[in-house]
Amino acid sequence: MSDFRSRSKPPRAGSPTAALDAALGGASADPIRRAMWLDALDRRLVPLLPPALAPHARLANVDRNRLVFLVDSPIWHARLRLSADVLLDAARSIGLDVSDIVVRTSTRPLRPEVDAGRARPSPPSAAAREAVAAALASLQPPEGDDSGTR
Repeated sequence: MSDFRSRSKPPRAGSPTAALDAALGGASADPIRRAMWLDALDRRLVPLLPPALAPHARLANVDRNRLVFLVDSPIWHARLRLSADVLLDAARSIGLDVSDIVVRTSTRPLRPEVDAGRARPSPPSAAAREAVAAALASLQPPEGDDSGTR
């Protein structure tokens, strides 16, 4: 008996792979390919930054001979400028002809997934709640003591 189903199935019309293939197939593919290239370049350059700075900086563009970075506050702007030589050397080592870095400050978080983790602290444990309750209870005056009512 023959199997009427093919062993390798083409992507379904609504699948993410089919959508990506369609997006990369036409004349509109150039901006998508550039965005993917910039993202890959960002993943290669940002880890070279100091660990405190890396979550606050993102490669935004390569404009002629300049790397354009975004940071999320002025303090990170200054710190990124101090790391410019390391970034330029790394970019040159992977074949980019760059000679300058431009740093722009954004008003929005650059990596929302990192900031979302900080926004929701974990609830205190039962032991911590008991310790706080005991500390508050120790601040109350003892019963029958009127020294605190004057």
